[in-house]
Formats: sequence, structure tokens, C-alpha cells
Amino acid sequence: MSDITMNISNDFETSKISFEDFREIILNDYKLAAESRYVSLLGRKEVLTGKAKFGIFGDGKEVAQLALSKVFKEGDWRSGYYRDQTFIFASGISNIYHFFSQLYANPDLEADPSSGGRQMNCHFSTQLIDSAGNWYNQTEQKNSASDISTTGGQMSRVMGLGLASKLYRENDQLEYLNYFSQKGNEVVFCTIGNAATSEGVFWETLNAMAVKQIPVVLSVWDDGYGISVPNAVQTAKSDISEAIRGFQRDSAGTSGVEIFKVRGWDYAALCEVYERAAKFAREEHVPCVVHVTELTQPQGHSTSGSHERYKSAERLEWEDAYDCNVKFREWLLTSGVANAEELAHIEKEAKAFVRTEQRRAWADYHKTIQVDLDESIALLSEIPHPMVDLPLKMLQSLAEPSLKEVYANVRRAIRDLRQVNVAGKEALVSWYKEKMAINHSRYNDKLFSDTNESPLSLVMTDTVYDDDAAVVDGREVLNACFKENFIRDERILAFGEDVGKIGDVNQGFAGLQEKFGELRVFDTGIRESAIIGKGIGLALRGLRPIAEIQYLDYLIYAMPVLSDDLASLSYRTKGTQKAPVIVRTRGHRLEGIWHSGSPMTVLLGGLRGMHVCVPRNMTQAAGMYNTLLRSDEPALVVECLNGYRLKEKMPSNVGEFTVPIGVAELIRPGKDVTVVSYGATLRVVQEAAIELEKLGISIEIIDAQCLLPFDREQLSVKSLSKTNKLLVVDEDMPGGATAYLLQEILETQKGYFLLDGQPRTLSAKAHRPPYGSDGDYFTKPSVDDVVEVVYEMMSEYNEQEYPKLYS
Repeated sequence: MSDITMNISNDFETSKISFEDFREIILNDYKLAAESRYVSLLGRKEVLTGKAKFGIFGDGKEVAQLALSKVFKEGDWRSGYYRDQTFIFASGISNIYHFFSQLYANPDLEADPSSGGRQMNCHFSTQLIDSAGNWYNQTEQKNSASDISTTGGQMSRVMGLGLASKLYRENDQLEYLNYFSQKGNEVVFCTIGNAATSEGVFWETLNAMAVKQIPVVLSVWDDGYGISVPNAVQTAKSDISEAIRGFQRDSAGTSGVEIFKVRGWDYAALCEVYERAAKFAREEHVPCVVHVTELTQPQGHSTSGSHERYKSAERLEWEDAYDCNVKFREWLLTSGVANAEELAHIEKEAKAFVRTEQRRAWADYHKTIQVDLDESIALLSEIPHPMVDLPLKMLQSLAEPSLKEVYANVRRAIRDLRQVNVAGKEALVSWYKEKMAINHSRYNDKLFSDTNESPLSLVMTDTVYDDDAAVVDGREVLNACFKENFIRDERILAFGEDVGKIGDVNQGFAGLQEKFGELRVFDTGIRESAIIGKGIGLALRGLRPIAEIQYLDYLIYAMPVLSDDLASLSYRTKGTQKAPVIVRTRGHRLEGIWHSGSPMTVLLGGLRGMHVCVPRNMTQAAGMYNTLLRSDEPALVVECLNGYRLKEKMPSNVGEFTVPIGVAELIRPGKDVTVVSYGATLRVVQEAAIELEKLGISIEIIDAQCLLPFDREQLSVKSLSKTNKLLVVDEDMPGGATAYLLQEILETQKGYFLLDGQPRTLSAKAHRPPYGSDGDYFTKPSVDDVVEVVYEMMSEYNEQEYPKLYS
């Protein structure tokens, strides 16, 4: 471990530049440090005076981040956290105007290019795609993955961002993608707070990047605390670089990481460390950890609390003395680089510039509101009715207006005028409707990227079968599909537990590693978060990853990465970043508590922003993969675990036919009851239909095929208009996906008005299934359960013809 903790000095390599140039660089750095500190101080005041909702800042980390910015080059990537403002300013990814615009939540993407007002301050992002979804040249800009607030959440995607450089360097077939990489020379710079190194995702990712030897420089900002919890409680040995010492590589060519330790107020040492670490990563693809110690956090964790409550007087005194900006200033004076008058002038200019940019950002944000406010006042003023007096006066008296107050008063006026026919009312209502479309764009659009390559707009290709089509195991259809897609598109790669050598546990990738090589089909360790993060990073850099999670139950271990990062990526960047990851897994009907879960409720609640596909067989799954691999939005595909060895016909266009996303399919026509299901329970329903026919009951069966989105063509309600009775069947927990489907059919599709009786759901019991076939029978919907629930529905409708079974 390189332990660089010498006192600051001016031992720079100055032979290549003049002293004046050297001095200008350092004084410019000091100016940036001063500006960034004033941003933090002023930002906190803006929150405490009510102009902004919440603030979190990077004060106390300025000098280390200036040093880091010096080795951050065009084409490189950042995956950071919400203390990186100085690094961001110094690298040009964002500026002070954009910072305050984000603090005020300005919904204009020009004002806040990182998120269009959707993220709190200090959450940065670079725009990677244009409005049509076309990629910008990543080698011509400094790139930042969109920040997320979950501490440690930035770690997982580092795996993919770094692995992309490795693949671009080692896979000659990717050379044509030169707008994503210049022969893999890019470094990923990840930053994390010292407390967040206690989280599992840190250790999972650290281990994975050490194994894969990817070009990452990971900075740990160590200010001694995680909010109020000191390092002694957080970390073994109270020191993360000591705790990870076993990861230090022994010699060149071995797996492991290079570890550096340096004090966060030591400008010269920081510059030296980052130059060495970046060289290791860029040239040799060796991951490096830079543990930056003795940092401070002058304003505490955020605007929601005060650090004086938990820090001792001695600690606070030390922080005042060892504030990195204070130490930087001392060094500039003692080394003769600048005098006190020069530094005071720099500080004064910095403060004035920050104040100017803050006022400009506030004025522009206020203009956004003022337009809507002025228009609403004008419209209300034209309505000659006392009912509008109060909302009008409320709007006219607003000192610091918000869009919420504007529209709350307009809507109140519209409600109060509901039974009044008065001049100006129609104009007000019309204006409100027009503005709702604008406000949707401000606050609600881009859950998906919605580009020209959306899977919902892809032209479909029908399945073709030869007359003598072979009948094979379902897994063989999948395998052939993957093989054809790998041939078609060099960007596609697949990875996960047991995916490489044995071709996954159910042989979907059998033989593909041998054919396409270990750079495109490879194994990973048991680390679900890192697997998904790997997919995100690779997709951000232009590749097309299939990230496999071995079983559906295990997907839960990756949910924070899936939900917080991947599913929200398009929305939180307002469509300026995309990561078309396909997450492949399998589930349903396997026996036992730990391998038979169907947590669709969790997925539906946590994965808005991803497509959730639930194919009934492997042919349908193959068609969905063909669609998704030609599209640019993320998706989860849940294959039926008990379907791999069921016989299916092999399509002659196995790599070309497509299945539309979000389109349900009529499986069996019927006249008495509409039954909607998906996945493994669909076959249960099909078997039940045969038994029900014997009882004189005809059910119409609809395969949902996709839960997000569900039934875009509204096949369910069309069926319901014929049967007037509805049953939804799955093997999720009660009140889970079945409740979601009921809402979609009865509310969204307005099927409620077509019902002749109570809609019903049939799901698994609230507990996980016990082991064994008997446990499965009494826990999850069986053929008998479906038959008897349908029969009971018919009995309620016509008891004379269908007398009760259990009276």
C-alpha cells in the first residue's frame, strides 16, 4: 500500500512549465476551491431561508477533488456521489449556475442539464443521447453516470463502465464503435464516502473489480463520520485502507488492487497520488483505491441537521485548523506562490461570482413560474364572478410564488365555478388543459426513453415454421435465438452465474462461449448487485448486455440497483441517458421456500421504468428477446422454470421473429368467464379449461405476456364485454400482481362497467411454498382451485344451473 502522508510541499515536476504557468494553475485551483466553498455556504442559506427544499454539499472535499480533476480526461467516466461538486466544476461537467438551478428544482433542462429539476442538488449527469435517442460521441466529452442518492449505489455500475474499456481494448470486433472508446484507454473514477464502504455493495464491487482487473480509480472521501456515526463503529480497524489490505495485489499480473492513502488537505501529495493511480488504471487496467483521509465536513451532513450535536469541541477545533481550503491557503502563503492580498482578492472575486450565478439561477427559475402566474392572473381577472376573488387575490399576493400555488388556486376556481356559466371560464379551463401537457413534460415524462428505437414502436416480424419443423426442447429454441443474435450484433454479450462454461443451468447459452469466446459469454461470481451494475455500465457505453440472475428469488438481492438506478435512469435524466440492459431470469413452480418465489408485487412496485415480460414458453421468450435486442429500453424477462424441456416447434426464423411488448394474446376463446393469467399458471388454467368443459363452462383464456406494460391493445376488456365475468390467476402473494391486473382491467380499461358479478383473483397463499409437490398443491393455484373458483363464479351468476359444490 502506498502511504503518502508527507507534509505538503512544492515538489512538483516543474521542468516542463515556467513558474508563472505553474503559479497560474495553482491559483486557478485555489479560486475554484473558494468558489465551491461559497457555493456550499450560500446553498445552505438558500435552503434555510426557504428558497430551496433541501441541500447537501461537498464542502471540506475541495482540494482532493481538484487533484482528481487533473487526471480526468475526455472519454473517461465518473460514477460518483453527492459530495463531488468541486470535481464537477473543475472538470466542466457542470457549473455554478446549473448547480443553483438544480437546487431550486428548475424543470428546464437548459437550466439543469443533469436532471431537469428532478434530482436534488449535487446529483450530476452528462447527456449521452439526443432527443431521438442517438448516442453522442463519448470520447469527445467527460462522462458522468447519473448520480443516485442511495449511499454506495454508485458502486455497482462501475463494474460495467470499467469492463467496457477492457472489452473495447481486447475485442477487435468492437473497433468500429470508436465513438464509445479509444482502444479502451478510458478510466472510471468512482467516489464514495467512508461510511458507505460499510455496505455490502462496496465489498461486492471491490471484489469483482479486483477479479476482473478493470480500469477504475476509486476514491474514498474519509471525514471520520457517517452522519453522526464515527469510523470506529463503521469500519474494522477504523480505517478502510487497512481493512482492505488483503486486496492489495502482490505483484504485476496478479489480481487485486493498488491502494493509496493520502491526506485530503495535502495538495501536492494528492496530485502525485492521482497521477500515479490514473496511470496504473489507464495503462495497465489495474484498479486503484485512493483513501483520502483527514477530510472535514464544515456544515455537517446536510441542511437537515447540525454536526455540533455529535462532534466534540476538540474535533470541531481540529476541523477548523485542518480545513482543506485553510491548509491550501497556508501553503500558498508559506511557499511564496501568492501573498495575502492576492488571495483576498481571489476570494472576493470568487464570492461575487458565486452570488451573481446564484441570482441568475434564481431569476431564471422565477421566470418559469412568473409566466404561468401572470397568465393565470390575467385569465382569472377576466371572469366577472365573486367565486374567483379569493384565488385571484391569493395569486396576486404571492411574494415567492410556486407552480404548486398557481395551479392549486386555478383548480380551486374551476371547482367553484362548476355550476356557473360565466364569461372567461371556458378560456381558463382550456388554458389549464394546455398547461397540464406542459407540466407533464416538466415533471412526469420520460419514464422510458421513448426514442425511435423503443420496443413499443418496432415493426413486428411473424414467426415462420417449415412444414417439417423439428420439435425440440424449449431450451433449444432459446439457445438458437441467442446464437443468431450474437452473430447478428457484435455488441451483444451475456454473463451471470454459470452462464459461461456450462451455458447456464438450463442450457440457454450452451456452446455459445465456445463459439463466441469468453469476452462475450462469461461467468461471474455470486454477486447479484454487481451483475446488474455490470449490465448498466456496459449499456451506458454502447454495448448490449444480457445480465442473468440465476433464479427469480435471487433478483431481490439486486433490487436496489435495479430500482434506484436502472429503472429510474431515463426519468431522472429526463431522457438524456439510457441503459438498454436485458435482465434474464427464471422462476415459478420450483419447489421449496427459497427457490419457488414469485415476487411480482416487488417487481411491479420497484421496476417502473423497465419492461417486465412473463412469457409462457420459450418460443414467446425468444420472440421477446429478438424484440428487446433490437430496441433501446431496459427489460426483465422471467422465463418459466418448468418449461425448458417441454416440446416446442423450432421456428425457421428463430433469430428474426418478434413478439410485441405489452400485447396480450388470446389463447382460448370462450363465452362464460374471462381468465387472465401469465407464466406457469397459464398452463394450469389451460388444463382447468378442459375440466370446466365437462361441467358445461367455457372460459376465455388471455395470456398477459407482459406486466409492464400490460395489454396495450385492451384485449382483456374486449373479452370482458362478451363474458361479463373476470378471474385473474397467478402465483404471486395475495393482493399482488393480481390486484395490479384488476386495476388495469377494471379501471384503466374501464372493464368495471361490464361486470355481471364480483371480479375474482386466485393467487398463492401469503407464505412461501413448503418443499415438495404436496406443499406446492396446497400453496399455489392448482387445476382444482381454478376449476372450483370459476364454478363458484358461475354458481353466483346462476345457482340453479350450477348448484353450490360445498353448501
